Amino acid sequence: MTDASPTPSAPAGPTPFRSGFVALVGRPSVGKSTLLNACFKDKIAITSPVAQTTRRRMRATINAEGSQLVIVDTPGLHKPKDALGKELNKVALGELADVDAVAFLVDATKPVGRGDEWVARHVAASHAPFKLLVVTKADLASSELITSQLAAASALADFDDALVVSSKEGFNVDGFVSLVSAHLPEGPRWFPEGMDTDMSDEDLVAEFIREKVLLNMRQEVPHSVGVLCDDIVWAKDGHASITATIIVEREGQKGMVIGGGGRMIKRIGTQARRDVERLLGCACFLDIQVRVRPAWRRDANEIRRLGYEADE
Repeated sequence: MTDASPTPSAPAGPTPFRSGFVALVGRPSVGKSTLLNACFKDKIAITSPVAQTTRRRMRATINAEGSQLVIVDTPGLHKPKDALGKELNKVALGELADVDAVAFLVDATKPVGRGDEWVARHVAASHAPFKLLVVTKADLASSELITSQLAAASALADFDDALVVSSKEGFNVDGFVSLVSAHLPEGPRWFPEGMDTDMSDEDLVAEFIREKVLLNMRQEVPHSVGVLCDDIVWAKDGHASITATIIVEREGQKGMVIGGGGRMIKRIGTQARRDVERLLGCACFLDIQVRVRPAWRRDANEIRRLGYEADE
């Protein structure tokens, strides 16, 4: 993993090489990160039932013979209630300006509504040459419901194609990659082989910790949580010592994250360490602190410090 910017390189060989970027956009909880993980065939983006789980734009590379597809996962587009929400919308909408394809995701199990209409208007306004409608969570819906969802969502914009997928069952995931890759322009390899994502190890560690908070805490806590990976120190024996900070907005939330006798923070750390060790490929010692930053979601400086701001 690395946080270096991608440097294009021209692959050798007479066969035209196709490469480019596809942005996954849609309302919160439609399955963008789950689809990315399914395409990547490993866990790289965090997922949870909590809306707005994704706060950072992530680029992940899918390398195939003759092509490189860079999938851009974005925060769910929603009606913002604070500065953080506005910034997350800016992150998502900003990706529509400079991609080769846009995949508009719609949940097969939820009626197409005004929120989808709003997102679709931005997709329609995008200059991306290829616009794809993707109906997700096919494993949870009947064929009749999927058919009606396709019809309702197709009416929202002029899409070039449509696809039904189940990321959890792997249905049409390879089809999604093949379809988008076929519509990419001829171009260079934007990311060198072996560079899976443009997120740093520190950012990924912070995200894995935040995911465990989302999965373990009651509803009132998750939206108030931010996480920083403060440092990764490598020992001579190959182990890694990691320090991280969970940020909350109130003392009561801090108490809930720590839990009675420290049981909750221990559970969060134990679960996160499994993902972190898989990421770094070594045994890790994880030290997590919890600190209070009142109303940090309304503070532009705190949002920037946590890495949740949109690129200028």
